[in-house]
Amino acid sequence: MHYFVAQIKIHDHKTYQKYVDKAGEIFSKYNGEYLVVDDHPEIIEGKWNYDRTVIIRFDTKEDFNTWYHSKDYQGILKYRLSSSICDTIVLKGK
Repeated sequence: MHYFVAQIKIHDHKTYQKYVDKAGEIFSKYNGEYLVVDDHPEIIEGKWNYDRTVIIRFDTKEDFNTWYHSKDYQGILKYRLSSSICDTIVLKGK
């Protein structure tokens, strides 16, 4: 399993919504599954400067790469990048 984790600070909700409107459909098409979308995480330690945390599961690294580099995803990624500050990682699970 591989997990795409995004920490997002949204500054333009209207443009970000253009991303959200298509994202779920595209994740599913490329075998991605939302595990977490949380706009109000409970902060246990430290500071949290984000509005939203998203975790998406992919069965394989190849599924992740196919999704992320796809024409479909790249077509909407511009909306997320222009409307928010994002820190993203991919994690290898067991």
